[in-house]
Amino acid sequence: MRRIRSLAIPLVSALAVFLLLCTPAQAASAPAKIFFAYGTLSARLVPLWIAEEQGFFKKYGVPAELVFVRGASTLMAALASGDVPVGVTGGTPALGGAAAGADVAIVANLANRVNVEVMARPGTKSVNDLRGKRFGLQSFGGTTWLYTMLALDQLGLEPVRDNIRLLVVGDQNVLNRALETGTIDALVLSTSVFSRALKENGFPTLSELKLAIAGTTIVVRKTLIQQQPSVVENLLKAQIEGLAFTLSPGNRATVLNTIKLRLKVSSLDLIEQDFKEFVQEFERKPYPSLDGLNNIQRLMKGQNSKLAQLKVEDVIDDRFVRRLDESGFIDKLYASYGVK
Repeated sequence: MRRIRSLAIPLVSALAVFLLLCTPAQAASAPAKIFFAYGTLSARLVPLWIAEEQGFFKKYGVPAELVFVRGASTLMAALASGDVPVGVTGGTPALGGAAAGADVAIVANLANRVNVEVMARPGTKSVNDLRGKRFGLQSFGGTTWLYTMLALDQLGLEPVRDNIRLLVVGDQNVLNRALETGTIDALVLSTSVFSRALKENGFPTLSELKLAIAGTTIVVRKTLIQQQPSVVENLLKAQIEGLAFTLSPGNRATVLNTIKLRLKVSSLDLIEQDFKEFVQEFERKPYPSLDGLNNIQRLMKGQNSKLAQLKVEDVIDDRFVRRLDESGFIDKLYASYGVK
C-alpha cells in the first residue's frame, strides 16, 4: 500500500471503522496499523519524520503510519472521534481538546520553549506601528494563535485595546504568501526557514522573543493507553530514538535532507540556519511540561470556560517517559548516538 502523506478526514474515518471491526483478541495480540497524525508542517517535526524514515517504529514493533491532517483543530477532532489514536500538535489544541471532552492524555512534550520572531511588511518601523494591523493565524486556539498572544503580551500590546485584528489564513506557507501579498500586515512565527525566507525578501523582524510554552506535544487516546500500554511505550521509544538520531552530529546531513524534502525548501543554507535555532528547543527527556501547559491554560481560560475548570494534572500521563528514564533507556540511547 502506498504510504499516506495527506489524508482527508472521511478516509481516516473509513479506516478507523475498519480497525474497530477487528476482534478484541486480534487487537490485543497484533495491533493493526496505527495512524500517527500531525497537523502542521514544521522542521520541529523532524524527529517524527526520522522515526518513520529510519524504521524506528518497525524496530519497536509498532506499525505506525504518519498522516498529515491539515490544522490542529482537525487533528484534535480526529483524536476525539477515535479516527486516529495518537497525534502530535501544540499544547494549546491538546488542552483545548481535553477541556472539550476528548478522551486524551498528554504523554510527552518534545519542546517546552520556542524562539519566535514578529515579522511585518516593509515600511513597518517598530512595534508601536503594529497597532491597528492585521495578524495572520493558522487557526484560533492553535499554535500560531498562542505564539501571537504570548508575543503581543510581552510587547505590551492587546488586540482589543490596540485594534489588532487576528485573521485565520492557513498554514505557514499560506501565511508567508499572505504577508507578501498584503492580505495581512504582520505575523508571529517560530524562527525557521519560513522566517529566513521572508527576511531574504526584505520583510523586517520587529522583535525576537523567547516563549516558555508546551510546544511539540504527543497526545494519545486514553483507550489506547488502557488497552495497549506497551504500544504507547514503544511509540515513545521510536520517537525518542528519532530525537537522538536528529541530535547526533554524524547524522546532520540526513536530518537536513529530510527537512528539505518534507518542507519542499530548496536552500540548504536556510535549512542549516533553521536547524541550529530549533535544535536547542528539544527536550532530551520529553516529560510533559506542567509549567508550559499551565501557561497555556492561563492565557486561554478567559475564552474557554471549560478550560478554566480543567485540572491540567489530570490530562498529563508521564508514566511512560518516567519509566523509560528511570530504566536507563533514554540515557543509553543518547550515549549510543554520541549525544551528550
